Amino acid sequence: MTGQRRGQALAMTAEERDEFLGAAPLVRIATLGPGGHPHTSALWFVWDGTALWLNSLVRSQRWTDLGRDPRLSAIVDDGGTDFLVLRGVELRGSAEIVGETPRTGEPNPQLETPEQLFAAKYAPGRGFQYDGRHAWLRLVPDRVVSWDFGKMRR
Repeated sequence: MTGQRRGQALAMTAEERDEFLGAAPLVRIATLGPGGHPHTSALWFVWDGTALWLNSLVRSQRWTDLGRDPRLSAIVDDGGTDFLVLRGVELRGSAEIVGETPRTGEPNPQLETPEQLFAAKYAPGRGFQYDGRHAWLRLVPDRVVSWDFGKMRR
């Protein structure tokens, strides 16, 4: 994974990035649609420290796009009206399908951690739910860029 060349003073540390990605509720995914046109969609996600895990509908434009070209860009950010609170992480790479499609709950050691993280983040106390319409995508990023404009105050 390559890092950022510019903005080192504003970059999150690995610990800050992991904490931020662990708490953020939403990621925006950009895929290449028909004719190379970008398609952007928002998803729930989990970060395990090395990979971004996306639980995606298998009958979606995103899924179709990634079947044609697995490259994607993901942005997780937060902020508000004050420039000095803007923070975010961009991750780029190629997505891969992990597990059965759609996911029905067949035992898969690779999915134990992301499903536990997902349940803890979005459905505490209920556990991960299989609906027969979603499957897992994993992005192990080739490039990660982060920013925390709050560091400008220091």
